[in-house]
Amino acid sequence: MPTPTYPPKPRPGDRIAVISPSGGLPELLPLPYELGLQRLEKEFGLVPVEYPATRSMGATAQERADDIHAAFGDPSVKAVIASIGGDDQITVLPLLDRELIRANPKPFFGYSDNTNLLAFLWNLGIVGYHGGSVMCELGRPGVMDPLTAESLRAALFSSGPYELRPAERFRVVDRDWADPATFEREPETQPAGGWDWHGPERVVEGRSWGGNLEILSWLLMANREIQDDLSVYDGGVLVLETSEELPRAEEAFRILRNMGERGLLRRFPALLMGRPKTWSLSQPNSPEEQARYAQEQRAAVMRALEAYAPGTMAVFDVDLGHTDPQLVIPYGGVVRVDGTARRITVTY
Repeated sequence: MPTPTYPPKPRPGDRIAVISPSGGLPELLPLPYELGLQRLEKEFGLVPVEYPATRSMGATAQERADDIHAAFGDPSVKAVIASIGGDDQITVLPLLDRELIRANPKPFFGYSDNTNLLAFLWNLGIVGYHGGSVMCELGRPGVMDPLTAESLRAALFSSGPYELRPAERFRVVDRDWADPATFEREPETQPAGGWDWHGPERVVEGRSWGGNLEILSWLLMANREIQDDLSVYDGGVLVLETSEELPRAEEAFRILRNMGERGLLRRFPALLMGRPKTWSLSQPNSPEEQARYAQEQRAAVMRALEAYAPGTMAVFDVDLGHTDPQLVIPYGGVVRVDGTARRITVTY
């Protein structure tokens, strides 16, 4: 495996590629997208560069691959960020030119279905960034959450250790992105309750890997971007989260069980589990249903760890993935999980 390297960081005034390697939702829902572009310019000082498929909901896998190649191959572009996720980026992976991207490493920001591209970059030895998207984080109604903005800014522009801290409040309920009124007021939030630590109290420092649990299961089924030599994952920090599709606890357990049967789970002495999304527009759970969903998912994860990785230290409700606020996690970069001091430090 290549030694992981951090690509050079952009500086204010630089050009940043905005691509849609999954769904072209900017075409259907321009309000959060345009707001996100404005914030990239006004609050982060970057110059967004769009590509042919960025606002195309019906773009083919080849068209999206072409945009990825153009973004990484352009020396004037200093970073790449996804507009949003989707559900078919796995079809883009076989079309990517590994040598072109390896020769032109750049910071890539995305999560959810972008787990595909993050795992691809991991295998090239290029550190990516799990988190940050134009429509969700940058296009948040009201203002960007300060915790999100601070983390994203640090990941974009700085290098070195960055200590994560738990959110004090978080958002549960989504509002309609097609309704202009959504963007005229702040989202409602509720107390977060901090992170929840389980397992041995020790210090684990290693290279991170993982991403969205559902997408990882697809990569495993298709045998894409998963190394045959599992020893390359030894000593790493596993980072997992689930999506707005709200997978059942039993489904999460089965995915983790299969990872355990393959010998993956025991490779990671530490797990950071993202705060689960418990409400969606298609499944507007009551507060009681939300609490039950989160409890059942945690129990499913613990059941899998007890069976396949009993020595793994697990931290639940970490503010990563499909949650607001969101902390950016370097994907393939160094993460230090201090179970004694209850601290998590990432290296951007």
